[in-house]
Amino acid sequence: MDVNGDLVHGATLTAVLDGSTQPVGLLGALSQAHRIQRLELPVHTMLPVVLRQLMLPIMLDELKAPRDRREWGDRFNRGQFSADELERLEHYLGPHGYGDRFRLFDAERPFAQVAGLKALNGETKSVAQLVPSVASGNNVPIFSALCEADELRLEPGDAVLWLLHAHCWDTASIKTGAEGDPQASKGKTTGNPTGPLGQLGLVVPTGRTLYETLLLNTPVVPDGLAPDDRPHWAWDERPIGLGCNSPAAPAWSQRPATGLLDLLTFQARRVRMFTCETEQGLRVNRVIVSAGDRLTRTPEYDPHTVWQHVTKPKKNQPHQRPRRHISGRAAWQGLSTLLAMDLPEQSDGPYTSLLLRQIGDLRADEMLSEHYRLGAETSGLEYGTQSAVVENAIGDDLPLPVQALLAQDAWLREALLECVDQADQAARALDTLNNDLRRAAGGDPLPRDKGSKPSAQFLQSLDRTMRRLLVGLRTVGADESELLERGQLAWEQSVWHAATSDAGLLLAAAPPRAIVGRTVRNGNKDFVYRSGKASGLFRARLTDILPRAAEERRAAQKEGAAA
Repeated sequence: MDVNGDLVHGATLTAVLDGSTQPVGLLGALSQAHRIQRLELPVHTMLPVVLRQLMLPIMLDELKAPRDRREWGDRFNRGQFSADELERLEHYLGPHGYGDRFRLFDAERPFAQVAGLKALNGETKSVAQLVPSVASGNNVPIFSALCEADELRLEPGDAVLWLLHAHCWDTASIKTGAEGDPQASKGKTTGNPTGPLGQLGLVVPTGRTLYETLLLNTPVVPDGLAPDDRPHWAWDERPIGLGCNSPAAPAWSQRPATGLLDLLTFQARRVRMFTCETEQGLRVNRVIVSAGDRLTRTPEYDPHTVWQHVTKPKKNQPHQRPRRHISGRAAWQGLSTLLAMDLPEQSDGPYTSLLLRQIGDLRADEMLSEHYRLGAETSGLEYGTQSAVVENAIGDDLPLPVQALLAQDAWLREALLECVDQADQAARALDTLNNDLRRAAGGDPLPRDKGSKPSAQFLQSLDRTMRRLLVGLRTVGADESELLERGQLAWEQSVWHAATSDAGLLLAAAPPRAIVGRTVRNGNKDFVYRSGKASGLFRARLTDILPRAAEERRAAQKEGAAA
C-alpha cells in the first residue's frame, strides 16, 4: 500500500483464492469475486464490517439493487460480474469516480476519518483503542498478548479493518472530546452508545464464492434506493435539508438513517489515525477516537439482524426490535430464531432476518436450487459495565438447508427444530439428573445461573453431529420423507448415546450414600431422592424425548430375545 493508503489497489484485504491466500485491493476483490472462496479476516465480527462498510455499498451505489427476484436471480446465476458491470465498478473506484476518497492517509479527505481532527487536550492514544482484543483503558482482556504500555503498530491493511470495526462495534465508553465539537465538555463526550452493530444479532448468508456471498447479502428493493441516499464517502451529495452533519467534520448528530447506503456506512465515531515509519514500512500507531453520529433506531430494512417481535410495545416503540445472540450457545441452538419465517401475530416472539426471508422467497421462485450449499455466519459482541468494555465475542457459522427457509413449506424446518428441541430437552434432563443426585447425596441442586452444568458439555459434544445433519439435509428433497426419517433416527441415536454416556459418568461420580438417598420435605409433601430412582426417571424422560431411538432399541431387544 502506498503512502496515501490506496484502498482500491493496495493490499487492503486477504482473499482465499484457489486454496491459497492472496492480498487484494477493493477493485481486485470485486473483479475476482467469482474466483475468491472467502475473505481471510482477523475476527468473526469483521465479515459484516467489510460487507457493510465497503463492498456492498460500492456495489449497490454503482450497480443498484435488483428491483425484483427475477433480476436478482439473473445476476446470481451468471456467477460473476459482467464486463459492463466491472467497467462501471472500475470507473466508480477510479480517478473520475470516488477513487480519491478511498485513501487512508489522504491529507484532505482520509477514508472514514476526519482530516486534522484534534483532541481538546492535544493528546493522542494508542491504536489499541480500535482493537477490542488488546488492552486499552478500561478494556483489559484477560488473554491479551499486549498490555497498555506496549506499543501496537498496525499495517495499513489491518488498520483500515479495525477502523471500520470501531465504526460498527466500538464500546460505549467515554470518548475523547474533539476541537470543533460543540457537544464535547471538559475534554470528553459522554453518553455514547455502542457502535450500531453492537445492538444487533447479525446473520450473514454466505455462498460458494465471494460473488455469491455479495448477492446473497443484496436485498431486493422494488422501488430502488432513495435518490438522496448516499454512502459516507459521498456525504457532500446529500441534500442539506436532511440535517446530516458531515462525517468528515468533528461535529456529530443523533439521527435516523436516510436509507440503506447511509445505514450500511454509518459513521458512529469521528476518528483520525497517525502513522510512523518503521523498518518494515509505514505503520499506524496512534489514534483519536471521538464521538460520532448516533443512530436513533435500527430501521426494519436492516438486512442482517434478527428481530424480536413485540405484540404490544411501549408508547413510541416499534413492534420489532433487534434481537441479540446469546453468548455461549452454538448457532444451531438458535435455529428457532434463524428459521422463524412467519411474523408472530398473537404473542411476542422471534422473526428472522430480511435476507434469510428473501432467500426463502428466492427458493420458492426457483431462483436458488434446493440443494444449494448455503451458509450462515452469526456474530455479535457481549459488552459489560455499562457497555464500556467488551466481555465476549460471539461468532459461529453453520450450513443451512435452503429448503428450511421456505415460508409456506415447513416440513424440513419442523424436522430441524424438532432435532434442536430434542437436544435442549435431553440437556435439561441431564441437569435434572445431576440435581437429583446432589439431593440424594445430601447436597443442594446447583443454582440456575451458577456452577458448571453437565448440559453445557453435552450440547458441545453434539455440535459436530448437528453440523453433519445440516449438511446432509441440504440434499433432501420434498419427496424424500424416508431419507429425512433416517436422518432424524440417526440424530436421535447420537443424542441417546451422548446423553446416556454423560449420565453414566454422573452416576459413577455419585457417592455411595446416594444409593440409600434421603427424603426432602417440600411444603406438605415428602420427596425421596435416590440414585437408582433418579437414573430410572432420566431414562424414562429420554425415552419420551427420543421416540425413534427408543423404538429402535425396543425392536433390537425383541429381536435379540427371539434369537
